Amino acid sequence: MRKHISYNIFNIVTIFIVTMFFSCNDSFKQVQKIGISENEPIGVDHNVNLKYTDSGRVSANLISTKVLDYTNRDFPFRQFTDGVTLYIYDKDNQKSTVQADNAFVYDNTNLIDMQDNVVITTHDNQVLKTEQLFYNTGKEWLSTNKPVSFKTKTDLINGNGFDSNSEFSNAEVLEVTGIITLED
Repeated sequence: MRKHISYNIFNIVTIFIVTMFFSCNDSFKQVQKIGISENEPIGVDHNVNLKYTDSGRVSANLISTKVLDYTNRDFPFRQFTDGVTLYIYDKDNQKSTVQADNAFVYDNTNLIDMQDNVVITTHDNQVLKTEQLFYNTGKEWLSTNKPVSFKTKTDLINGNGFDSNSEFSNAEVLEVTGIITLED
């Protein structure tokens, strides 16, 4: 009888240990998230200055006074609030400036998503205004599918979208809705 009882206890303990072993497969990630809501940032940074480089050359510089860190999410990102400035440098080190109220930098992509009152001033004083602009740091490419107003030296061009490289040598307003020629 004792042998039968000890055999049952051994089986129960074995089942309990195996169950515990298999139920703890992702516990470290769960422990990291304890007390942190996915709706809340895991950190707040102030006076941030991020530099993007390509072969040792600074290609872009993102500056903001406040950054919320949401890298605890399944699709991690950082939100730049309270105004953001992005300096874009071309191959000749000429600087163009993008300003916006907010920006999002997604860790799994090369995208910076500039939003709300976006204004680009190119190195040769052309000005583009829109509500959203994407900058691909890997391809050094700017684009939007939102309405834009692009002021060149001679024209004010309105359209629904914009594509350009960081040098603005092939800047293109998409779905042009109007061109106004400016007089000096």
